[in-house]
Amino acid sequence: MAADSEPESEVFEITDFTTASEWERFISKIEEVLNDWKLIGISSGKPLEKGIYTTGTWEEKSDEISFADFKFSITHHYLVQEPSDKDGKEDLVEDALPLPMQDLLCMNNDFPPRAHCLVRWYGLREFVVVAPAANNDAVLSESKCNLLLSSISIALGNTGCQVPLFVQIHHKWRRMYVGECQGPGVRTDFEMVHLRKVPTQYTHLSGLLDIFKSKIGCPLTPLPLVSMAIRLTYVLQDWQQYFWPQQPPDIDALVGGEVGGLEFGKLPFGACEDPISELHLATTWPHLTEGIIVDNDVYSDLDPIQAPQWSVRVRKADNPQCLLGDFLTEFFKLCRRKESTDEILGRSAFEEEGKEVADISHALSKLTEPAPVPIHKLSVTNMVHSAKKKIRKHRGVDESPLNNEVLNTILLFLFPDAADKLAEGFESRTGTSAGNNPPPENEDYNLFSQFKSAPSDSLTYKLALCLCMINFYHGGVKGVAHLWQEFVLEMRYRWENNYLIPGLANGPPDLRCCLLHQKLQMLNCCIERKKARDEGKRGSVSDRSPGGSCGDAGKGADHSADNPEKEKEVGKSWESWSDSEEEFFECLSDTEDLKGNGQENGKKGGAKEGNKDPVNLKPEGRLHPHGKLTLLHPGEPLYIPITQEPAPMTEDLLEEQSEVLAKLGTSAEGAHLRARMQSACLLSDMESFKAANPGCCLEDFVRWYSPRDYIEEEVVDEKGNIVIKGELSARMKIPSNMWVEAWETAKPIPARRQKRLFDDTREAEKVLHYLAVQKPADLARHLLPCIIHAAVLKVKEEEALEDISSVKKIIKQIISHSSKVLRFPNPEDKKLEEIIAQIMSVEAIIARARSLKAKFGVEKCENEEEKEDLQRFVNCLLEQPEVSVIGAGRGPAGSIIHKLFVNAQRVSAVPPLDEELRRSGSSEERRLNVGTTSDFPPPTGREVILRTTVPRPAPYSKPLPQRMYSVLTKEDFRLAGAFSADTTFF
Repeated sequence: MAADSEPESEVFEITDFTTASEWERFISKIEEVLNDWKLIGISSGKPLEKGIYTTGTWEEKSDEISFADFKFSITHHYLVQEPSDKDGKEDLVEDALPLPMQDLLCMNNDFPPRAHCLVRWYGLREFVVVAPAANNDAVLSESKCNLLLSSISIALGNTGCQVPLFVQIHHKWRRMYVGECQGPGVRTDFEMVHLRKVPTQYTHLSGLLDIFKSKIGCPLTPLPLVSMAIRLTYVLQDWQQYFWPQQPPDIDALVGGEVGGLEFGKLPFGACEDPISELHLATTWPHLTEGIIVDNDVYSDLDPIQAPQWSVRVRKADNPQCLLGDFLTEFFKLCRRKESTDEILGRSAFEEEGKEVADISHALSKLTEPAPVPIHKLSVTNMVHSAKKKIRKHRGVDESPLNNEVLNTILLFLFPDAADKLAEGFESRTGTSAGNNPPPENEDYNLFSQFKSAPSDSLTYKLALCLCMINFYHGGVKGVAHLWQEFVLEMRYRWENNYLIPGLANGPPDLRCCLLHQKLQMLNCCIERKKARDEGKRGSVSDRSPGGSCGDAGKGADHSADNPEKEKEVGKSWESWSDSEEEFFECLSDTEDLKGNGQENGKKGGAKEGNKDPVNLKPEGRLHPHGKLTLLHPGEPLYIPITQEPAPMTEDLLEEQSEVLAKLGTSAEGAHLRARMQSACLLSDMESFKAANPGCCLEDFVRWYSPRDYIEEEVVDEKGNIVIKGELSARMKIPSNMWVEAWETAKPIPARRQKRLFDDTREAEKVLHYLAVQKPADLARHLLPCIIHAAVLKVKEEEALEDISSVKKIIKQIISHSSKVLRFPNPEDKKLEEIIAQIMSVEAIIARARSLKAKFGVEKCENEEEKEDLQRFVNCLLEQPEVSVIGAGRGPAGSIIHKLFVNAQRVSAVPPLDEELRRSGSSEERRLNVGTTSDFPPPTGREVILRTTVPRPAPYSKPLPQRMYSVLTKEDFRLAGAFSADTTFF
């Protein structure tokens, strides 16, 4: 049994060699990807133009493959080129070398400033890289490297692909690649050496030539000449001979208030440190032949001044500290604060003991006490205002975040009219200061409507700039809270004393501006209405006849029938005017009518309700005759009445109103109620019209108010004459029409005695309350559009001095981006941060331009042509990765760069003073020591490309391209060789 079982067990150990192994599957996957990417067959393309590797577009596509469970990424890197015309070239293709082998010898694109490392090392326009997919994975063992190399060699042979295929080995930071390229009867092996310490013999050209020739192992004698391209890179880090042109602002001067108030209206600009950290000068010998120059361990002909090509690149400082960017960032941080103004300033500020607190707590009782002074002097707000003033007086200097000098400077900047508030002509002057000049019709001024900020000459805009300055220099969020508190108190003071707010356009709130600006405009409207009303009252009191009553008496009598208690108020002065809703509106422009008709108004008031005959009413509140129109029935001229202005609205009130109207629903009752709510202004105008035109009818009103709704046509009357007959439009004849209902309920009351459409007192108190409860974070959110607006204007202003085309494009992008983000309420923080980052990047570019201008002495250059060349050179440095120096070391830019290096060398060669004193030797010796200093430091990088065409491996083989690239830096040495061989007989 045992003997029988042995053969059975052996059957299970048989290996089936027809099943594909993991290695074969891996090769198959590589072939599959090459097929998918259409990299099979003969590669064709145009000869490479000079500089195409830098100016052209590089693209890549990737896929993932695996060897067992080890994942690799396979990536195709290629230069995008126009497809070449293949007609007529088929005959030549067979004998031609594969395109990558031709590229090895091409000298048009040596040392590209911005390209994949394999492009720089081998000059290839197209290649495929197989690398471990995970960053921390690495192919370290030699056997695995050889296995991968065998895999790609088989895949290339099987597919006929002529694109070089590389495998990344060792850790990724080492950038080690081995690869292969195959063509008909030819093969190129790509090999690499990477060392930390450089063997001494490879630090110069003669040693590199030796290793190149020994690697080729060419059997021919003499060897074909080797062509060379050499680049030495020198780094300039020491700019001590040039002071950084940007001076940071003098903080002490700002704190001391020595700087004029206008400084608070400006944003700072520029970098606090040099934004250019290094200048890299690459001196290149592009076409040298072996034997022309000597470069060994004893002597070198490679003098940078004699190099035929110079190119420069600048290394930018990482995130240089820039003033405008810091201002914006710090202000944006305010948006995330949670504290209220009271919490920041501390409640103790309002808890002083003594008479001041009594003033606030007993403000209402004081109002009711009999007092000889006019009552308006004892208003609640006045009591609170005066008490707070006293509290501030008692508050210690150390407790105030802002010192008085800074605070006064800011307040005078915000309110220029405050300096002469007590002067005689103040009231007449405020009228002009409140309204701005007509806005200049330019793009920059109208930017506020795109950003939803505020005009650049407005109070809101100035306030934003001041708060930004305070936040950065004068106490941060505490300073902001302190200034805001002072600002709100100033607003209340102006409301109570009828002083218009300067720096705001006349008229209703501008909905294109931010909500805070609208609120301030609304407050100004309230002050304007209140001031006009008070002036009208004073005027009528001063013009009152000694024995007669006035319009106020008429008003009082008119109400006396309903409320007997009000009879006592008839003889009171205008100072007793109350702002409750039951009182009548006094229209300033109707003061004359008020004086002339006071007696009749008094008589009419009591009998008005009972008298239905309109003919007996005396016309009131007329503005001027309409023109040709007459009333339809009496035939008298139609007069345009004095009407009330509609109530101004801010966007939050409009939104609130629309929500209320929307909640009424779509039912008939809701629609009717909505129409009635919206017709308050219509009703007021009808009452004014009736008062101005006794005996009028609805048709008369429609002819004036809405002429389209009165249709006239010619008809023939009974006598045969053609007459014009008119009638109301169809919509006006609809049953239960809103206009008809309003006309029937309207009474002939002039505008001055109607209930106010706009209750300025209530609206002003709402605005003042809104301002008082704003937290610093809310304030920052409101004003951030103004700050961004100001920053964009500042950047535009600074760019105009430099004229950098790339910056112009970025500014346009910023404006476009900001207008989309800021147009809507509560924009996302992330989007706001993006805008601020864009502004900071522009500031850094302009700072770099100024730094380079200063270093290259653009402004000092007297020759106009040279100055233009230097300006162009500086602009190119900002926009291009590497810029060629026209004339190399002998051109205007080259001579300046040379001086920069010479000066830096002198500075580094001069020892510190104490060392010099200690050192023995005469001054002559020291002079000689300094004199021996080289103009340039030792090169930071040495790059050499060696090329030749030789037959390998036998003398009768096809001559093929050989190339070796060498780079030597302080801590790195790399050799990258591409060695071709004829495989026809080998």
